Amino acid sequence: MKPKIFIDGEHGTTGLQIRTRMAGRSDVELLSIPEAERRNATMREDMLNSADVAILCLPDDAAKEAVAMVSGNNSVRIIDTSTAHRVDPNWAYGFAEMDRDQPKKIADARCVANPGCYPTGAIGLLRPLRLAGILPEDYPVTVNAVSGYTGGGKQMIAQMEDAGHPEHIASPHFLYGLPLKHKHVPEMQVHGMLSRAPLFSPSVGKFAQGMIVQVPLYLADLNDHASLGSIHEALADHYAGQDIVEVVDLKESAALPRVNAVELADTDRMKLYVFGTAGAPHVNLVALLDNLGKGASGAAVQNMDLMLKG
Repeated sequence: MKPKIFIDGEHGTTGLQIRTRMAGRSDVELLSIPEAERRNATMREDMLNSADVAILCLPDDAAKEAVAMVSGNNSVRIIDTSTAHRVDPNWAYGFAEMDRDQPKKIADARCVANPGCYPTGAIGLLRPLRLAGILPEDYPVTVNAVSGYTGGGKQMIAQMEDAGHPEHIASPHFLYGLPLKHKHVPEMQVHGMLSRAPLFSPSVGKFAQGMIVQVPLYLADLNDHASLGSIHEALADHYAGQDIVEVVDLKESAALPRVNAVELADTDRMKLYVFGTAGAPHVNLVALLDNLGKGASGAAVQNMDLMLKG
């Protein structure tokens, strides 16, 4: 019998992307609520409890409500794409490449918290350096990032694409999260293994999908006489054998005139770069991904596949 998958919130941006990724699959059965019935609480609860895996594409409060609906049904496994459970120690964190044993943790878990798009890039750069002993846990990390506007969901898509929208955004690029209390900071700190909250400055560009995450570092403030080469080596060793996360060769990185935020749009991959000059005092770590691919829907499908095989 095929495993039954229910996407709670399938008509939102992340949910629609998940459906698109699964449209041609014959190994699973997709349960679906017609859009006209999406507010039917009884039908929703029935679908949630009929699924083998429920993927929650909902705001935090609605995700918590959905979890409560299946709390007594131990046969239903959950992937939550909201921020509600990303630092909950009882939930597996759904970044499979984060550690060697993370795929098994995801495969064995009943509840998996899908990572945020910005944290996927930041943690992907930071955690290997923490595990290698290069990055001190109290280093004052800064994370600067730009995302495609689809990360803001249907409302921002309409604001960016519809010139007649009452809150139309005409700017080609803008900063937000100006009070420096972004919802992604806790998971960056916890899963980045940092004792201090990073300073995170997010922005949005006038492109639909894509993302650049930057973490600049002062080499003199790192451990073990860190260098451009040793940092690259730590990242390359951590992700050796991976087919989703690629650590770009230093020579290739040095030859690049620019990094294109949309290069990996419509893919579920992530590229990591170490930029700088040998002997100089700084390096800039860069993650390139699709905010809806490895940063959201693609990661959810990857986690679902690990859970079904586990």
